Amino acid sequence: MWFIRRLSGFWLVFFITLGNAGMRPPLSGSEKAEMTECAATMCWFGYDQGVFSGVLISEDFIKVFPQVKDPNVNGITSSCFSLGAFAGCLFACFFGDHLGRRRSNFVGLACNGVGAILQITSFHLPQMIIGRLINGFGMGVNTSVVPVYQSECAKASIRGRLVILANISNTVAFCLANWMNYGISFRGGPFQWRFPLAFQLVFAMIAIPIMIYLPESPRWLLLKDRSEEALEVLARLQGKGVKPTDPVVIEAHDSILVAIQEERRDVVPVKDVLLFRDETQNLRRLILSCGTQLMQQFSGVNALGYYLPTLLQQSVGFSETMARLLTACNSTSYLGAAIFCVIIIDMAGRRKLMLFGSLATGTCYLIAAICLKMADRHPEDKYPLGAATTSMFFLYYVLYGFTFAKVPWVYNSEVNSLGWRSRAAAAATATNWICAFAVTQYTKVGVNNLGWGFYLLFACFLFGFFPIVYLFYPETTQRTLEDMDVTFRTNPSMFVFRNRNLTQRERPQDFIDAERSRIEQRAMQMKQESGVKSVGSEEIIEKV
Repeated sequence: MWFIRRLSGFWLVFFITLGNAGMRPPLSGSEKAEMTECAATMCWFGYDQGVFSGVLISEDFIKVFPQVKDPNVNGITSSCFSLGAFAGCLFACFFGDHLGRRRSNFVGLACNGVGAILQITSFHLPQMIIGRLINGFGMGVNTSVVPVYQSECAKASIRGRLVILANISNTVAFCLANWMNYGISFRGGPFQWRFPLAFQLVFAMIAIPIMIYLPESPRWLLLKDRSEEALEVLARLQGKGVKPTDPVVIEAHDSILVAIQEERRDVVPVKDVLLFRDETQNLRRLILSCGTQLMQQFSGVNALGYYLPTLLQQSVGFSETMARLLTACNSTSYLGAAIFCVIIIDMAGRRKLMLFGSLATGTCYLIAAICLKMADRHPEDKYPLGAATTSMFFLYYVLYGFTFAKVPWVYNSEVNSLGWRSRAAAAATATNWICAFAVTQYTKVGVNNLGWGFYLLFACFLFGFFPIVYLFYPETTQRTLEDMDVTFRTNPSMFVFRNRNLTQRERPQDFIDAERSRIEQRAMQMKQESGVKSVGSEEIIEKV
């Protein structure tokens, strides 16, 4: 892997993303290397989400761990992964800025590997639970750091697609896990559950060697006053043969540096942040980040995913094998929807996708709830009504796949300030994991007690998300990460729907002018410090 140290441009972005994601359309020079590290990491995340549901119902697994016959023990054995991930998010929140994006990711991957080995070799339930807790801890660290790392290395014009492509690897692995669960269902014994758990280590073999040789985020380096290293990384990201003295590199460097200086100059005590007294509104931005993750989990995707095979058996009358097969087919259509998201994420914008997703997925749940209610009243029509319900759930997955499945991860990586980006990303991801734990742990109780009303509850949640997004969520598409500071610095009101600059997809002229001002300011600073005009400053200003 030594050759990665020599990579630049397209291939550097590619390897950063491969470690975190997987595949993508052709990109220009500076984008390709950073995708690889993100891909393998997010693949591991998706695989873990999908594989354990098949493990829990394996005959040999139940024989080795008979305690899981108790519903409460069964639930905690599965959901403890989310609790571990929540703890990992808190670790990233407090130590992520100290360690840096790359080293934090390495810590997470190491914990993933240790946790996976403990699960593979388990013959006692406490060891299995400890393994899942450690595995979840690592996943919490990774899912907090990876989107931030990638967004800080990507250009604004393709950042959304890059983060989505990294996140698609999650869906690819989730699909793989479902098909593996179906295929291995024909074979019994320890292989039926130990092999799927062991397969996790494939992702470690890809991600860890690549990550060792990748550069640190240039924005984090500037945050730590390591300007020369940041210039080197920015030059590598621009493309082969680009030098740190190139005007384009200096322009990017100066724009980021001035934004950091402004943030440091305006730094306020944590108390003022919590009371919304800081000019860049960090707490408001953190709440928006956490809100997207809460919306994702309370859209009901985990509740539905957990019980789709059961629903296909009980409501429609399919056999267990057919239910597993249809669940795997559903995960494939879900993957197709996620790929479609790559095409439209930057064309439609984050706001519009979330607005559409809340109405469309909410309608699916509403129709499904009505069909289940009618099936209770008219047992003779149970099969057609059950088929209609299943169709709505399949459609839900498609609509969810290109809206709430991916957009929250992109939005979370874009909306926060540089000084709070790591902490806010960790807090948002922690929100995702703790909500996932709550939904997963209590879905069975909800289904047993509410029946069709349980699905109506999620329809109400989803319809309620529409006014929240419309009123409070600014657009982040086509904005640089420094543009988001301008957004909150110049627009203190929490309501955004009346301000076109905050809701339009295209980058507003005001933000372009603000970037020009930052570059001019940096040029003047350099002139004052050195007594001579900054190299290339006139050309840079002219370009902007």
